Amino acid sequence: MFRTLSLTALLLASGTALAENTKPQPLPIVETIPAARDTPYPGTLKLEVDATDLDRNVFRVVETIPVAAGARDPNGDMVLLFPKWLPGNHSPTGQIDKLAGLRFTAGGQTLAWKRDPVDMFAFHVRVPAGVKAIEARFEYLSPTESNQGRVVMTPALLNLQWNLTSLYPAGYFTRQIPIEARARYPEGWTAASGLPATREGAVYRYQRTDYETLVDSPVFAGAHYKRVPLSPRVNLNIFADNDKELAAKDDQLAAHVRLAEQAVKTFGAQHYDTYEFLFAISDEMAGIGLEHHRSSENGVRSGYFTDWATSTPARNLLPHEFTHSWNGKFRRGADLYTPDYRTPMRNSLLWVYEGQTQFWGYVLGARSGLVSKQDTLDAYASIMASLDIQYGRQWRPLADTTNEPIISQRRPEPWRNWQRPEDYYNEGLLVWMEVDAILRRESKGAKSIDDFARAFFGVRDGDWGELTYRFEDVVSTLNAIQPYDWHKLLTERLDAVGAPAPLKGFEGNGYRLIFTEEATPFFKAGEKAGKNSNLSYSIGLTVSGSGDVTSVIWNGPAFKAGIDVGDSIESVNGFAFSADRLKEAITAAKSGTPIVVTTKKGDRLTDRRIDYQGGLRYPRLEKIAQGEAGLDRLLAPR
Repeated sequence: MFRTLSLTALLLASGTALAENTKPQPLPIVETIPAARDTPYPGTLKLEVDATDLDRNVFRVVETIPVAAGARDPNGDMVLLFPKWLPGNHSPTGQIDKLAGLRFTAGGQTLAWKRDPVDMFAFHVRVPAGVKAIEARFEYLSPTESNQGRVVMTPALLNLQWNLTSLYPAGYFTRQIPIEARARYPEGWTAASGLPATREGAVYRYQRTDYETLVDSPVFAGAHYKRVPLSPRVNLNIFADNDKELAAKDDQLAAHVRLAEQAVKTFGAQHYDTYEFLFAISDEMAGIGLEHHRSSENGVRSGYFTDWATSTPARNLLPHEFTHSWNGKFRRGADLYTPDYRTPMRNSLLWVYEGQTQFWGYVLGARSGLVSKQDTLDAYASIMASLDIQYGRQWRPLADTTNEPIISQRRPEPWRNWQRPEDYYNEGLLVWMEVDAILRRESKGAKSIDDFARAFFGVRDGDWGELTYRFEDVVSTLNAIQPYDWHKLLTERLDAVGAPAPLKGFEGNGYRLIFTEEATPFFKAGEKAGKNSNLSYSIGLTVSGSGDVTSVIWNGPAFKAGIDVGDSIESVNGFAFSADRLKEAITAAKSGTPIVVTTKKGDRLTDRRIDYQGGLRYPRLEKIAQGEAGLDRLLAPR
């Protein structure tokens, strides 16, 4: 009889003990970077940026930084920071990877430096005794192609963001750090910023300010430029690839004038001394929409003025970013405000910051006539429809989407309809529409969300600091306007999982979502701008003109057929792909003709049958109220 002995028994029998695996302990992380303190910085930073290298897209920086005891680490080294957590981005998106050639000197002597081993955005600089100031030199290597990031410099225009071209000392609130900046632009160019400047040829010397305000005051500069005053305190600074794109008609500019008027009438105060729209119309410099207190960065493709009939979707940009001067810059969620650009942001109130800004952006577009009322209704229909088929709501509450800027930082995602990124924008709009409908209903028409706008944003006229708030402040402001269980309503909308999209606000304000076989002009303009065919509400995909599938609705007909983003549709029912042919096949399927497409991924071709017989479906709004409805009153000029 044989017995099987365990390995342990055999080792013990042989006199060899089984060794225990080694178990190290982690090295502790020791914080060596001074925490920000709300105390004045002893000295003024001086920043010089050379933005003339259009051939290589390089910004060259020279910065003089006075030495301060409060900015030293425990070893006595000076700690300098590159901005990491950026306002408006709501995330740690500072482009430290594009900083190069960093060197520090004092009195002609090169100073040794080390990057912090934990915070890669921090530099510890060895400063000899007696040194009063150090000089930093480096280059910001802005992208030369879009796959490297946002292109901000072209032969005709550029976008200078000070957070990309400067360092600041640790240990102080950024609002307590004085700075003087100047920049050199290409000869013959004009620059505009929310921060006043004096011009000496190609050099602009900017008004002495604090570092927080400087970062909040980016610059657009270019060879093709037009300045349009919209009010005594608001200006539209238009930059373009060529002079043709600057050719705005009087009625087009008049709509922008009304935008400035309607915003002030709506909010009842102005939180800026002057406000500068920095507006680029370009196919070369990448687009942008980024809010600042006394300005905004706005970038659209060519045709904004010259192809006015189809540029409608792009005309929501300026009203949205302008609204942020009140909502997001002046009124800001308490957990989002930070003393410097190293402290992490918390985004729990982005459904107010961005959601209500999305709401007012569409309202102001309609009130000013920048976008027609009908186009605004059609835009609402597209928003409602997209959220109505947002399958990600089955697992992810709206409140959690406010974390998305930190989680994904807007990187491409494979299944957006299931992942549910950044719904706090458009679903936030739906929530605030419901708030408006309830205010009107409960007050019998005496109150509306306009009353909230004036009470919440229209205080402290002329103050362009930051007035922070919490969830409870939103609720108490609403209750002061019209008593209701606002806490319960907002909590349910934020935390619910599996609930349908909150479309009741539109229905309460007199309109409902329907679908027809013909797309609205606004929907068609969106397809033209995106160079695609949006078939999300029929077979559940969006496809480019060349057949590339750019989005797929989770659990929709195309999804069930095995189609995903990255596929290319090569043929439809045996014929070469075209968007019209695919639409014809969708219509023919109503009578039983199958939809068979051949997709390509890599070298693999696959025939896929899409099981769908519902025909083409495009969203639009249908009025269900008699006479003037709440939504009609909301969109009417003030």
